[in-house]
Amino acid sequence: MAIILRRDGDDCVWCRRPFDERHVVPTTEHLVPRIKGGPSWIENEVAACKRCNNERGHRTLGEFTDECEGLAREPDIERIVRSLESLQAAIASRGGQRRARPYVTTQLRRLRRR
Repeated sequence: MAIILRRDGDDCVWCRRPFDERHVVPTTEHLVPRIKGGPSWIENEVAACKRCNNERGHRTLGEFTDECEGLAREPDIERIVRSLESLQAAIASRGGQRRARPYVTTQLRRLRRR
């Protein structure tokens, strides 16, 4: 968790509330959910508050971004795109992740159009 907080900052990628260990508890969230083929790699994780992490469930990044904006939250799309690009590079370098590849490509295309 500490590595991800150093890399991403100490606020939630979805609602941007600062973490405080009491009310806004930090968690790590998989960009590509494990159920959709996401690897357990640091490149596939971002810092999210417990509330947002639980609310997202298995929705796509684009779907949850839209939902957050509808709730007057301001997701950090640039951070999400940077993390997806890092994951895409890691997959290209390490290989495998047959199920995750198209998901990453689709979500990058959708988020870059914003």
